[in-house]
Formats: sequence, structure tokens, C-alpha cells
Amino acid sequence: MTKLSQPFADLFLNPDLYKLRLYEALRARFVEGKPWAVIAQQFRLNEGTLRNLGSQLRKSGVIPIFDRPAEVQRSKRDQRILELRRKEHLSNTEIHQRLSEEGLKAGTTTIGLVLKQAGIPKLPRRSIRTSPKVTIAAQADVRRFHATSSTFSTQFAGLFLFARELADANIGQLLTTWPTSKRIPALTMIRSLLALKLWGIGRPYHVMPSVLDEGIALFAGLNVIPKKSTLSEYSSRVDLDHLDRLMAGWHRIAQQWVPTSEKSFDLDFHTIPYHGDESLMQKHFVSSRSRRQRGILALVVREASQCVLIYGDAKITKETQNDAIFSFIESWKQRTGELPKDLVFDSRFTTYANLAKLNALGIYFLTLRKRAPSVVDAVNQCPKDQWKKIQLHNIGRRYSKPYVLDQTITLTHYPDPLRQLAIKGLGHELPTLLITNYMKQGAAELIDRYARRMLVENAIQDAINFFHMDALSSTIPMRIDLDLQLTIIASTLYQAFAKRLDPLYRVAKNKTLFEKLVKVPGKVITDKDRVIVKFNRQAYNPELRSAGYVGSQGKIPWLHDRTLFLEYQ
Repeated sequence: MTKLSQPFADLFLNPDLYKLRLYEALRARFVEGKPWAVIAQQFRLNEGTLRNLGSQLRKSGVIPIFDRPAEVQRSKRDQRILELRRKEHLSNTEIHQRLSEEGLKAGTTTIGLVLKQAGIPKLPRRSIRTSPKVTIAAQADVRRFHATSSTFSTQFAGLFLFARELADANIGQLLTTWPTSKRIPALTMIRSLLALKLWGIGRPYHVMPSVLDEGIALFAGLNVIPKKSTLSEYSSRVDLDHLDRLMAGWHRIAQQWVPTSEKSFDLDFHTIPYHGDESLMQKHFVSSRSRRQRGILALVVREASQCVLIYGDAKITKETQNDAIFSFIESWKQRTGELPKDLVFDSRFTTYANLAKLNALGIYFLTLRKRAPSVVDAVNQCPKDQWKKIQLHNIGRRYSKPYVLDQTITLTHYPDPLRQLAIKGLGHELPTLLITNYMKQGAAELIDRYARRMLVENAIQDAINFFHMDALSSTIPMRIDLDLQLTIIASTLYQAFAKRLDPLYRVAKNKTLFEKLVKVPGKVITDKDRVIVKFNRQAYNPELRSAGYVGSQGKIPWLHDRTLFLEYQ
């Protein structure tokens, strides 16, 4: 060894670089066979660290201190690319999708280069390749629905809580003139739509994920639930005469569960927005968006004592909205032979001239008056001794003792005297103005009544949100008037369901009832004589058992007259 090379030899014999010391230590172990303790002392390293490196080398076959993670990842990726092409014959795009699912990154260009370097030729064109087998969903057909023995799981077990009421309703007698077919009769189609409504599935667009669930098909009395195209096409065949007959008959049925004894009604308009680019629809005010927008203006009526929706009209236009109240009165008279007792609505619902017509018919009304500056100034100028403090019972405690100014006024186009109640202390900067033809009833009672009417907006909003009335879309053609009437029927069924439960549930929203009690999966066991629905365990099952939703529910006609049993796992 020359003098010049000796200093450089020390760099290799006694290295200072950490990685070089690790390398020499591993070499001393696997080439020279030295003990770990001797090697650790020689190269000034931790013995435990050396043992771990030795274990990694034995497992991977690669010296760990020179292992590059990126290269290992690329190697793993390339091996997976070759494997997917050779074994599964996937295209570059399909390989890219599979790698993404497995957490490996590789674009189609990179995949092509890897395959080219490996000498693997391109796949033949798709027209020549064997196409994968496509599973075609069965067509909904009542003739393919048989009373067979089977056991299956379903996400829609809670739907069978409504089966007894639907069977007792016997709405098939109201559908004799409806469009029908041998494949899906009118009654079966309506049950299918009601099943989606009762489960809160919005519009036909959202039906497809539920098509293959055997539970919802069994509830409808079909082999499979109809697809969205079938539901949309059927709705276009239903005209207004069909709907009028259905709702008139449904009113008689609903009276068995939620009788409207007081004949007191809350009325409100709701705009169902339309999101298409072009349409012949008029623009109406959408309160949730605080703007005017193209859509359908619907009149919704709720019976005050039972808090149930009893009437809906989706044919309202700007020209007819002021007189829509008389359409409801005429419809109610045809149903019951009597006029409503009183109607409660907001200030923009109709005109003063129509208020005079209501008064002439002997119908009481209670509504807000627009707070014009001149009217507010006149009210504020009244002496304080004319304002009386009253006690309310149906609004928040914070505003339960407002001051009221009770006056008799006259209005243009209203020939008789009217009663005006100006109210301060309800949390508003300006006084609230109520006008009514109730001339003798107590002020506190009238204010309480209007406060209850304010809850109708919450009830309507609950129906709109849970039953998806607002889901009107230009790409999903379904008649909104049919959707509105089905919403009223589903709302009544939920009210009938709530009345069988503990009284606390009678004021619950439909969505609350659904989430706590109805939305429960289960197992269905069928044979030639029975349909047994076993609900999965949940906290609210005792409430259902206490309400009678247990054991035999009687024979269900559309289930081939088999007896329905409700059980709990």
C-alpha cells in the first residue's frame, strides 16, 4: 500500500458516515459472521438497531439502509399492473380504476408504458372482446308475485306497520276508473308510490336503489318495485277527475282515524320551485329563498284540532290565487254537506272583497292585516289606558303577557264593521295586527288561535321536507298534483299511526316518527299462509308493542290473503 493511499484507506476502515457504518456493520455480520455485540462496539452503534436492520434484510432481501421507498412503491405498482393485465385482462382505464381503489397511483399513460416495456401487446378492440355479462333487473309484474315460502332481510320492515290501515282503507274502490294494466293494476301502482312516500323517498329519481329490496316489493304486492320510468309514465296518465274522486273518497276514510269535528281550518300557500331552464310556469314567492322563482303554487289546508292535512290544490295561478279559498269551501261542502266553521290564514291569502263574501256565507275568519305606516301610526297614537295586558297560553313564556288594543274598524270593499286586535310585546318592533269577524270572542282566545295557526307552516314544512314535495325537477316528469295528493294520504297514515302510540307522539313530526319508530330493518319469513316480519332490536320497539303492533295483524288482501304477523328479534 502506498503512502498516498493509506489516509484514504482509513476512511473505509474506520468510517464516520452513519449509513456507511451501518453498511459495514451489516457486512461484518453476514459476510464475516461476527457477533452483534462485537460489531456494535466496533462501529459505535446500538446493538438493538443492528438486530432490527438484520431482521429487515432477511425478510426483504434488500439492504434496508439503501432501500428507496419510491422505487419500492413503483415496483409494487408495476407488478400489480402486469398482474391485472395478465390474469384479469383489464384495459388501461380499468387498471387505473382498480389501482385507485387499492391506493396506488398510476395514470393510463404510465400503465401503457409499463405494459409496453414488459412486451405485453394491446388488447383487441372492445367490439371484438367478450362483453361482461349484465344482470337485468326483473320487470315489475303482479302476475309474477306468488305466495311462496322464503326468508330474506329487508331495510323496509317498518313499512308493514301501515299495512293494516291500508287494508282497512280499501282505496281500490276509489280507483275503478284510473288507468290500469294487467302487469301493474292501478291499486298496486298507488301502493308502490305510497310505499315510497311513507319511507320518505323523494320522487321517482331516488327509487332505483330500492328496486332490488324484496321487502318494499312485498309491501306493494309485487315481485319488484316499479322503476322510475314506469312511475313517471303512470303519473302522466292520471288526470284531475281521477284525483278529485280519490281525495273525496279518502276524506271519508280518514274520518275514521282523525275526525275533523271542529271544522276549523288553517290555510297556507306553498311554492314548489321549478329548476328547469325554460317553462310555462309563473313566478311565485318562495319563502325559504326570500325571492320570486318559477314554480307551482299549491294551496294546503290543515284541520286545526287533529293537525292533519286534509286538502291540497296544485292548480293555483296568479289569476286564481285570491279565489282559491272558495274552491276549498266548495270542495268541503261537497264532501260533508256543510260549510267550514272558521278559516285562519295570513295577510296575503285573499282580498278584502273576498273577506266580505266569507262573512256573507257565515264563515268566521282570522287573518293578519298589512302593517302600513299610516295604520301603525294610528295604533301607536292611541292612549296607553286603552291597551290591556292579557295572558296567553299557547306561545312562548317570554311573550305570554302582551298588550292588546281591541278596536272596531272599517275597510275598503268590506261593508260591515271588522274587529282589529293590535298586539304589542310579541317580540316584534311593530305591533301585530289581527282582523276578524269574531266580534264577541275574547281577545286572548283569538290570539291563541292564530298562534296555533302559525304552527301550520311548520306542519307543511315537515310534509314538504319529509315527503319531498319540493323535489320538482325538469328531468323527472311526475305530476305534482298527484304527488301532492299522495303526500296528504301519507300524512294521514302517519297521524293514524301516531294516535295508536303514546300521547306524546301525537305532536311529533312525521320525520321524528319515521326516524324513531318506522325506520327499522328486519327479516321477513313467508309461507303459503303467513307473512312474518321480525323487526331488528331497537330502543323504541316496546312503544310499538304497547300500541298493538305485535302478533297477528289480520289477513292482507294483496299478500294473497295471507295473515301478517309482526314480531321482534
